[in-house]
Amino acid sequence: MTDMDTAVLQPPGSLRSVGTTESYLKILPPRGWAAPNLRDVWQFRDLLLALAGRDVKLRYKQTSLGIIWVVLQPLLGAAIFAFVFNFVAQLPTDGIPALLFTYTGLMAWNLFGVTLTKTSSCLIGNSQLISKIYFPRLVLPFSIVPSVLIDFAVAAGMMVILMFMYHRPWYLSTLLIPVWMIMLLMMSMGVELITAALTVSYRDVAYILPVFTQFLMYGSPIAYSLKSALKHIPEKYQYLYFLNPLVGPLEAFRISLLGGPWPAKLSMALVYSTAMAVLLLLIGGYSFKKMERKFADVI
Repeated sequence: MTDMDTAVLQPPGSLRSVGTTESYLKILPPRGWAAPNLRDVWQFRDLLLALAGRDVKLRYKQTSLGIIWVVLQPLLGAAIFAFVFNFVAQLPTDGIPALLFTYTGLMAWNLFGVTLTKTSSCLIGNSQLISKIYFPRLVLPFSIVPSVLIDFAVAAGMMVILMFMYHRPWYLSTLLIPVWMIMLLMMSMGVELITAALTVSYRDVAYILPVFTQFLMYGSPIAYSLKSALKHIPEKYQYLYFLNPLVGPLEAFRISLLGGPWPAKLSMALVYSTAMAVLLLLIGGYSFKKMERKFADVI
């Protein structure tokens, strides 16, 4: 059965007889632009959790260190960033230890970058599942989010250890971190729904996306602060830098956790990021639903 088919399913064990009522489920492909049906995703939540669990198990299967890689990857990346940007390029960290500074930036970035990279290929990786049975296709990209949140929780545990090692104080603004996390996940899911749907028909997207993600990472305040970036960018071109919707939540994430002055232009950047997060999620949802009916035929 493909997404283009109209299926009439009869519940197992039901018999056609006089005086009995039969139940039918008609699966029809959507026409035109339709909103994503989140109710269907909730009904298939068991499948979503099963796919999320499978993703976590397969990722660390037959690895000696297992889930420790969740901590080692950002920790090693933070050490490299600290050496290049802070010790070689001499970019200031506002009195925060360089390793702690870059680790915080990478921890926030991974919510966006890792989710984007993994979700873009989730449809291709489950092509046999898509072509054989019916289920809401939104389950596949959504199933990536739990595993990413598990990785974030493990990395956050290492962050707590680093905070105690460097004797850093805790701030009340730490309570705002879930807000920035939601904003980053909304933007990543919006872009991911578009790229995942496009990858089914255009495999070039899978090669373009890592390059785009790499450029976006260096154009975001991860290993350097927003204050440092604005010092090196002429004022008349600073609006180009703020077109990156990740600038606001990434900088706000680090300030909320590590403290520091709130840049004058950060509030406006967060307003723009919020609008972009909602817009990208809506565009991604509607685009995914529009292209969903062709997945089984072309995958």
